[in-house]
Amino acid sequence: MTDWGLDSEYGRLTDVLLCQPDHYDWFPINAVARASLATGERPDLQAVRREYREIEDALDQAGVRRHYLKTEPHLGYQVYTRDSSQMTPWGPMITHMFKPMRQGEYAPAIAFYEGIGCRIWRYANHGTVEGGDIAIIRPGLLAIGYTGTRTDLDGARQLAAWFAAEGWETRLVPLDEHFLHLDVVFCMVTEGLAVGCLQVLDDGFVAWLRDRGIRILDTTYREVMDLSCNLLALGDDRVISARHSTRLNAALRAEGIAVYDPDLRVITRGGGGAHCMTMPIRRDRLAR
Repeated sequence: MTDWGLDSEYGRLTDVLLCQPDHYDWFPINAVARASLATGERPDLQAVRREYREIEDALDQAGVRRHYLKTEPHLGYQVYTRDSSQMTPWGPMITHMFKPMRQGEYAPAIAFYEGIGCRIWRYANHGTVEGGDIAIIRPGLLAIGYTGTRTDLDGARQLAAWFAAEGWETRLVPLDEHFLHLDVVFCMVTEGLAVGCLQVLDDGFVAWLRDRGIRILDTTYREVMDLSCNLLALGDDRVISARHSTRLNAALRAEGIAVYDPDLRVITRGGGGAHCMTMPIRRDRLAR
């Protein structure tokens, strides 16, 4: 298997990069996790492992091959593999993360790609950029969210320039830092359908999507903070979406979307859901 890569968020997913939650904890590095910690609770690690098995089972049922990063005891948020790298049509990009406690995640990511013989396409080295802010919407169309922290303008512009040099249209999407990453408020479902929170998404971005034939299923602020927008498109009109996202899951099913709904209530309280926990490394290419 050498044809690693993808050119959309919704092509049929065949291979995904994961990381076991061996050292998972909540850390006060985003608004959702801070709210969880303010209750005085800590994550139940047995519940975390059970939830993680549920997302693995959902991927198995969908016919997706699972690959894993090597865990490191000091990297408690490695489970959110979306952020440390980004697969592209030309191979993976290694990101440059903002939070010091997560910056070391680059090393296991590099080791993984080298181990499967996948040449790294680019290394981010100007500002900061994290995978949760990157949406490879469809062939030729890229969106990058930026807050000034987790992904800043320098990091977003560097990545956009690399894609533009390959002939892609790019859009930089301003986002309030409170929402962490673009994939907390927006994710693709199919070629013409996305989920997103119109209350907080940039109006220009919404109009840009509409002009390109992409409709948004609206979500509420409360659903955003429950990570309901943070779903994983599997291709063939299928998604993985957290079980507690009951209203949105019903709306997706009404659109003809098959929904795999693992229980992710504990893991999402750390600030990441099904999209954050997965880095697709191979999807069926839509542009050949």
